[in-house]
Amino acid sequence: MPLHELAALGAAACWAFTGTVVTDAVRAIGPFRFNLLRHIFAIVLLSAIVVFRTPSGLLDIDAGLVLILSGVIGIFIGDTLNFAAVGRLGARRAGAIFALNAPMAAILGWAVLGEELSLQASIGVALTAAGVAIAIAGRPRANAHRFEQTEGIVITGILFGLGAALGQAVGALIARPVMEAGVDPYAASLMRVAASGLCFGALGSLMMVGGFNGRQNAKLTAAVVLPALATAVIGLGLGMTLVLYALVGGKVGIVSTLSATSPVLILPMLWLRTGQRPTAASWLGAAIACTGMALIFLR
Repeated sequence: MPLHELAALGAAACWAFTGTVVTDAVRAIGPFRFNLLRHIFAIVLLSAIVVFRTPSGLLDIDAGLVLILSGVIGIFIGDTLNFAAVGRLGARRAGAIFALNAPMAAILGWAVLGEELSLQASIGVALTAAGVAIAIAGRPRANAHRFEQTEGIVITGILFGLGAALGQAVGALIARPVMEAGVDPYAASLMRVAASGLCFGALGSLMMVGGFNGRQNAKLTAAVVLPALATAVIGLGLGMTLVLYALVGGKVGIVSTLSATSPVLILPMLWLRTGQRPTAASWLGAAIACTGMALIFLR
């Protein structure tokens, strides 16, 4: 398998890991505040990397504007909705819905870039959607770990997850031409994360002026700061950079498909973390989704 496709799988592993550590922190301080905190960590990390290494590609104004748009849609909107879904549905169900960014990317590639969607790819899209539906179906067990429990209105969490998947797909679609031109992945990651971070800062200021408090009074304990730092380093820092590197030489549909395998990778991680074996429906849904994504990949 080419190196770029392996990078996409690596990104899926990064996002699967971060999904196992954020649930409590997101529920404690809210998705907006948590995302702002991890953006601060990620911007510092990526800035240090860019300063101490020589970029292989320079960012011109046009490329910078494209990456800013990609960051606003894919990270600011997409990640916020994803963490909102995690807070309501738990890591596994939110991750399963987020995997729908793969068929969304394939459909957008057909509609926007003119990539023909073959019968095999169409079947793959249908199987992926069916697998996700099976994986998230049903209520958690009575003795389920808190990571598996749902909070609030479930349909709201599902809508948040679908919005996150669409944001990720659109963000990757926008960034693909720029990355194919040879832009340095670290510099591109910094541009996208910084653009998203500025949006968070601006929105946070407006919320304070408007008197909206949310969970702003919740204390930043180690149980909140450490997961934010971990997701900044592994999710935004490493995961996003791996995706951008994958887009240098991989098609957006294939990259999105492989990076969307996190719902499968998260199952054994949650098993190790919680001590509770995933249900048979979870394994079945993951297997069906993987089959669908494989058909998309092999199209």
